[in-house]
Formats: sequence, C-alpha cells, structure tokens
Amino acid sequence: MGVDQTALAQPAEMGAEQYYHQLLAEDVFAIQQCTGCEQYVFYPRMLCPHCGHDELRWQVAKGQGTVYSTTVVRRRSDRGGDYNVALIDLDEGVRMMSRVDGVSPEEVAIGMRVQSQITEGDEGPMVVFTPAKEEK
Repeated sequence: MGVDQTALAQPAEMGAEQYYHQLLAEDVFAIQQCTGCEQYVFYPRMLCPHCGHDELRWQVAKGQGTVYSTTVVRRRSDRGGDYNVALIDLDEGVRMMSRVDGVSPEEVAIGMRVQSQITEGDEGPMVVFTPAKEEK
C-alpha cells in the first residue's frame, strides 16, 4: 500500500466513517492519528478519545498486528460454514474487530501475527487478516 500521505486529506463535507470507507474502496487501509497527543485512533472519529483534540490526520496503516482474542462462530455448511471473529491489536496500538482468513477458524490463536488485506464484504470493502509470513 504505497500511498502518498498527502493524498489522505479528508474532505470537509465528509464524515470520518464515510472517508474511511471511501479509502477502503480505493484499496487503502488508513487509521487516524491525533495531532495533539499523537495517539492512533480507531474506529474513525471526529474527536480524539484520548485527549479530546479535534484535529485527527489519516495515516496509512502498516496493516500488521497480533490476535488479541478469537472465537469460532458455528454455522451449517449450507449457510457458509464456520468462521472466526477476532480482535486484532494493530502495531499502531489500536484494536479492531475483524476475522482471520487463510486458516481454519479453529487454527486462529491468541498471539498469532497477522497481516491485513482489503476484501469485498456483503456491505462493501472491509479489512480482514491473514497469518503473517515468517520473516527470515
């Protein structure tokens, strides 16, 4: 995701959540960072939940993280089969709910390193994760 940071300027007439989804549609996974306290923020907001500052800039996320928790949702195979729901701690310090693809739901483990990817969901583009490739 080699995106020019200057291109991440939220239009004044667009809300934070709407802009987040627009970026996903452009194949860009970005999160906000407060210009006051420098902490990262997720889910998109208009004010920093840490210090209340009203200036949040968009930064392309590294997309790497660690599974904080996971559960398996059981469904009949004719309804899509089992899947996992996971909380992912991004390396930037925020936590998001998603899922881990590329392995069976039972193989997703707390502490697993993961990498983000943008995929098409029922309601448009969304961020999911896959197990991270081992660094050599």
